[in-house]
Amino acid sequence: MFKTIVFMVLAITAGAVGDIFLTQGMKSVGDLSAKSFREILNVAGRALTSPSLIVGTALQAVYFGLWLAVLSWEDLSVALPMQALNYLIVAFLSQWYLGESVTPMRWAGIVIICIGVALVTKSGGA
Repeated sequence: MFKTIVFMVLAITAGAVGDIFLTQGMKSVGDLSAKSFREILNVAGRALTSPSLIVGTALQAVYFGLWLAVLSWEDLSVALPMQALNYLIVAFLSQWYLGESVTPMRWAGIVIICIGVALVTKSGGA
């Protein structure tokens, strides 16, 4: 179970940091809503060369590789709920790095989710 926790923490962290870079990259290349097909292609071209999007995509690939490794040895009913810890990391990084507002109500919800994850993980024999 220790191996699962270590790999899951690494996977969740890579995924969360990847999400932060993807968000930062998409905000820098432009909004896709209400755009013509030509404008969407222009944004797509900028996205393909955006360093933030490239790093974010690479980190998502790391997450996926680690997730596949975990699935090779752990029960899905234990591993999948552990992914919910992503909410905690993303909320923290969104507030700290992206400057987003994370309300106390949202933090309370995240804490409740994390308590549930701890219960599920403990039931898996950790």
